[in-house]
Amino acid sequence: MTTAPTATRRGFAWWNDERSRALLFQALILGAVIAALAYLGRNASANLSQQGISFGFGFLDHEAGFEISPALIPYTPAASYPYAMLVGLLNTLMTAAIGIVFATLLGLAVGLLRLSGNWLVGRLALGYVELMRNTPLVLQLFVWWNVLRISAPGPRAAWQVVPGVFISNRGVALPVPAYDPGFRWVLGALVIGILAAIGLAHWAGLRRERTGQPFPTLVAALALIVLPPAAVFVALGAPFHLDMPKLGAFNFRGGVTVTPEFAALVVGLVVYTAAFIGEIVRGSIQAVSRGQSEAALALGLKRRHVLGLVVLPQAVRTMIPPLTSEYLNLTKNSTLAVAIGFADYFSVTNTILNQTGHAIEAMTLVAAVYLSLSLSLSLLMNLYNRRMALVER
Repeated sequence: MTTAPTATRRGFAWWNDERSRALLFQALILGAVIAALAYLGRNASANLSQQGISFGFGFLDHEAGFEISPALIPYTPAASYPYAMLVGLLNTLMTAAIGIVFATLLGLAVGLLRLSGNWLVGRLALGYVELMRNTPLVLQLFVWWNVLRISAPGPRAAWQVVPGVFISNRGVALPVPAYDPGFRWVLGALVIGILAAIGLAHWAGLRRERTGQPFPTLVAALALIVLPPAAVFVALGAPFHLDMPKLGAFNFRGGVTVTPEFAALVVGLVVYTAAFIGEIVRGSIQAVSRGQSEAALALGLKRRHVLGLVVLPQAVRTMIPPLTSEYLNLTKNSTLAVAIGFADYFSVTNTILNQTGHAIEAMTLVAAVYLSLSLSLSLLMNLYNRRMALVER
């Protein structure tokens, strides 16, 4: 007599469960998306076959046949398409990493200047923010590119800022340390030192929470990072020699040259993104209760200590989510490098597309790579956000 109603109630309980409905709807949507993509892919393959164009990724085995400069790893035009894409991807990663670091530092400075009590300083920072945020990034890249190319002289009349550093319209030529096999041991010691410093910082945090006693974490961490590589370097006989740039027939040889295209891309991305980060910093600091600052001042702390020890640590928790969006935007905006001739991943893949005509396959690879970069960066920032979040106990 009671079996049927119980089964009925269980059925209704499953349907009324919010988590079960959410999983069901997500599965249906995912299935619909996969079916739509399969349908579009089949139609595209059939249409391309009718036009005599093959569909597939077999073209990746072909030789690239074009130059890429700069290249962080050895590259020749005889390399395959995947290797050329790897060179472009490394250029993209280098641009994004440098841009994120300097945009964060500049944005922090701009945000603090926006809060300055000095009327002129505050207005200048506001003018910078409004100018950069309300002009297209591609226009800014063209401006920086032309400024760097036009304002500097040719290689034979290059400006020598300091011995070994030359500025010309071909870029900035810099000396670099010449490679020595012993550097791999120095690099290994550096990695070990960084890992030890991270472990020390974690231990110091736990110790402070348990005992309330501070630990000179910064000094100890710097010692762990600097001293082991230095000791290994000295033990190997200090094998340090500079590869100096020298003027050749048409350009500088030796050392490393920062091209105008790379410099314009990094400068453009940094000054553009820093304007947005500056507003994030300003808003996050203003979101901290004024009573926190007043209490810290009442305890006798100086204003710089109030900002660094009380206000900013609380504001960081508010900054992290919008900062993640800005870091993602900077990484994706680096695709504008194609406009000024810098060989990033998108530019290299676009060249391959023009050579082979495999537009769908090439754009699929571009989408997959940038999606992977975005998800990886989001994962790192979410982990950091979770670590910084307040935990109720």
